[in-house]
Amino acid sequence: MHVLGIDAGGTKTVCLLADETGAILAEGRGPGANLHTAGELAVEKVLHEAMEAAIGDRAITPAAICLGMAGVDREDEARTVRAIMRRIGFKSRVLVVNDALVGLVAGARDEPGVAINAGTGSIVYGRNANGEAARAGGWGHMIGDEGSGYWIGRESLAAVMRAADGRGPGTHLTAEILPHFGVDDESRLPRIVYDRELPRVSVAALGPIVQRVAEWGDAVATRILERAAEELVLAAQSVVTRLEMRGDAFTFYLAGGVFRVVPWLAGELPKRLVEVAPRAQAQLLHEEPAVGAVWLALAEARGAARVPQYKGSELRTEA
Repeated sequence: MHVLGIDAGGTKTVCLLADETGAILAEGRGPGANLHTAGELAVEKVLHEAMEAAIGDRAITPAAICLGMAGVDREDEARTVRAIMRRIGFKSRVLVVNDALVGLVAGARDEPGVAINAGTGSIVYGRNANGEAARAGGWGHMIGDEGSGYWIGRESLAAVMRAADGRGPGTHLTAEILPHFGVDDESRLPRIVYDRELPRVSVAALGPIVQRVAEWGDAVATRILERAAEELVLAAQSVVTRLEMRGDAFTFYLAGGVFRVVPWLAGELPKRLVEVAPRAQAQLLHEEPAVGAVWLALAEARGAARVPQYKGSELRTEA
């Protein structure tokens, strides 16, 4: 028996081929596959290519496929993704879940826990001992994603423009961000940032610059990072409170590229999360999130996959 576990995020897609023991045999990678921002056809192309790369020339049909995708939480969204999978042509059992769940399962497996996901976007997702779930954030770069790579980048660009206008304090971010985009004047930044051909990841890539400038003692950069930490902890607190986990012993998993490129956040959040859940611990998620999708795909192949129900929410409650 073989299964495919797919993690389709805003920046990259990872597809893992595994056997019945969960051993990873191969992988395929591609760009991001967010249904809301990329559209059905683009998502179909990315998924097809990643799955074909993982299977290679093996003459196998996966018994089950678990697809964790950013922005998928309602049943109508899941139906759209399952339709995409049917068009791709794999006649397998398909389980579609939010990518935040596969990140949590990669660390916690079937145990309770909370995943704080901060990549290009951000979302906090938790599951308690009763199998109930809650989420906070993950609403996209226009109305949410606080504490994410894109949010940090956007805040740093706004600080540069405020300084240029005299509406805000001067910051060393200016001298670092202008050459990053290959310009020598702040007035040229809007044309670059609003260029539709320029992917959001270019703004999300500013995190290391913000950390470096903060380490120099720049108050503006320091405050941006502090606010990012505040927002992620606030989202975690919301999830823990709704799931009634404050007094429980569990793990916060710090997942996503931001914690690698902005290590200050990885060091700061555990200190603050103690106030949210005193008996919990916090650690970086070292597993590839797609490993969680493999775990769920194996359960689906055996007829035992259970998608946690959102507690007190109209969001999707079935696979």
